[in-house]
Amino acid sequence: MKLLFITLALLGLGVAGLAIKIWAKKDGKFAGTCASQNPHLNKSGEPCGYCGKTADQCENR
Repeated sequence: MKLLFITLALLGLGVAGLAIKIWAKKDGKFAGTCASQNPHLNKSGEPCGYCGKTADQCENR
């Protein structure tokens, strides 16, 4: 039972941390969420599946 409470407390802290990060960011957007911005994840130069931008179109490179 003690382990369950510890697990729930840690999960609650994680969710609260994400909520605070979204609340504190302008427009509630995470910076650099496109995989096309990361050359290690996108070696073939494919466009992002979320926004459709290619690696050369991303502003935060």
